Amino acid sequence: MSEAQHRAGLVAIIGRPNVGKSTLVNAMVGYKVSIVSPKAQTTRHRILGIDTSAAGQIAFVDTPGLHGGGKRAINRYMNRAARGALADVALGVLVIEAGTWGEDDEAAFRVLAETGLPRVLVINKVDRVRDKETLLPFIAGVTQGRDFAAVFPLSAEKGVGLADFRRGLLQLLPESPALFGEDEITDRSERFLVAELIREQLLRQLGAELPYATTVTIDAFAEEGQLLRIAATIHVEREGQKAIVIGSGGSRIKAIGQGARIAIEQQFERKVFLELWCKVRAAWADDEAALRGFGYVS
Repeated sequence: MSEAQHRAGLVAIIGRPNVGKSTLVNAMVGYKVSIVSPKAQTTRHRILGIDTSAAGQIAFVDTPGLHGGGKRAINRYMNRAARGALADVALGVLVIEAGTWGEDDEAAFRVLAETGLPRVLVINKVDRVRDKETLLPFIAGVTQGRDFAAVFPLSAEKGVGLADFRRGLLQLLPESPALFGEDEITDRSERFLVAELIREQLLRQLGAELPYATTVTIDAFAEEGQLLRIAATIHVEREGQKAIVIGSGGSRIKAIGQGARIAIEQQFERKVFLELWCKVRAAWADDEAALRGFGYVS
């Protein structure tokens, strides 16, 4: 394929929380660049995942889920990050869940439509639809009066429809040389990825609300041969939350550390020694200065 036929571009993935945006990006890239969990608002940052093939290069911009109702500084940050991701992209992808179109889906569509960008619709989780005959009427209803360049029903988790999705996106991207090196898969550092893997364990192991009051910083990250030696701090907002994270006799933070260590070893294919601490930073999630200090920069 000649240089002129090669296609490349930035593609923003947007949608309401918990529709599978990060799972889709990870599946397309073939590497875990974004953490996933059953909880909404798992993704807090704009994260780049780069899919390079012979036909072209798609640089996916994974974004926090657009949502209403969040009044805290961190909610405002996530909405800014999601909207800001649309500034320099060539194409927007709206991800929704098969069989569902609600107010937050409509709001995400309006945000994307206001940019004037070419846009496509991904209908994710089609594997969970029992009666497949309902899909076509659902697609017809969702696309009526809404302009999309293409529609892709797929299952990011099961890998269904991803090849068609890749081909369709490349056809819509401009002719361009690659924007990133062939071996690049994300714009995020190893320290960032480690902090996210620890936070993923907080989301998976703690209750419904507590994970949203936590964030993670990396205090030390050292390579010693084939060993990664990592020290990290889990930040919470109140002493009561700290007690829950630590658990009786340190049992909970030990379990979080074990889960995170296994995930980090799988990600980096190296042995890991991980130390965790927990500290209180009062009301950090509603403090703009604290957010910047923790790396939440739009």
